[in-house]
Amino acid sequence: MASKPQRLHQIAGTNFQSSAKRVRTMATSTAIEPAMKDAFTRYAEYLNDLNDKRERVVKASRDVTMNSKKVIFQVHRMSKSNKVEVLEKAEKDLAAVTDQYVSRLVKELQGTDFWKLRRAYSPGIQEYVEAATFCCFCKNGTLLKLDEINKTLLPLSDPSLHPLQINVLDYLLGLADLTGELMRLAIGRISDGELEFAEKICRFVRDIYRELTLVVPHMDDSSDMKTKMDVMLQSVIKIENACFSVHVRGSEYIPLLGSNDPSSFLVGVPDIEL
Repeated sequence: MASKPQRLHQIAGTNFQSSAKRVRTMATSTAIEPAMKDAFTRYAEYLNDLNDKRERVVKASRDVTMNSKKVIFQVHRMSKSNKVEVLEKAEKDLAAVTDQYVSRLVKELQGTDFWKLRRAYSPGIQEYVEAATFCCFCKNGTLLKLDEINKTLLPLSDPSLHPLQINVLDYLLGLADLTGELMRLAIGRISDGELEFAEKICRFVRDIYRELTLVVPHMDDSSDMKTKMDVMLQSVIKIENACFSVHVRGSEYIPLLGSNDPSSFLVGVPDIEL
């Protein structure tokens, strides 16, 4: 058995070691606290800046949406007699949307991880894609591709920074909305006597729908796209039914549709009953 002085010595040594450990722990904690405080301060500033940027991006996206819709409305004013003038005006309006409103999005998002704010700017980009592809089809009868749209955004960016590029999902969502506008255009062209143009729209929309049915099932984030596919199918059916009605019930009157001949019995009567 250890003597009393030895036990006191051991107890004193243990207390000394515990005290030294506590001193070291306190010193370490005192050194860490400022570093952690600085880290949390920087993170709070980052989140505040990100939230402010999100608000600006949402506002810019709203402006893109509103003005892209105006371009679409302008295209719908097209008729056989004013097609060239209407499309020229629509192209100028689309260029203004790009220079004045899309450029604001580009400046906000270039050089950043813009995918983090995709939900904030996606609606505007989809509407912009819809307007751009709508103008292109009405003028050239072709589909404006994603890389062609992204090329128009490059001059808006600082070459030294990572530029904003429209992703595939937003392009396809805008393309799905395009089919709804083409359906409205086809119905209008039939009533204006442009049956060949309406049939061309029908084939174009049907091709888009067929191709997307092959792609959408394999998409990871496709909930929005699947919903729009249902709407797209309804657009295809409406265009097909309208064209079918012309061929079945109006084929004998096709040469007279839209005729301005005073002797025509169709003058003053709707071109076709749909």
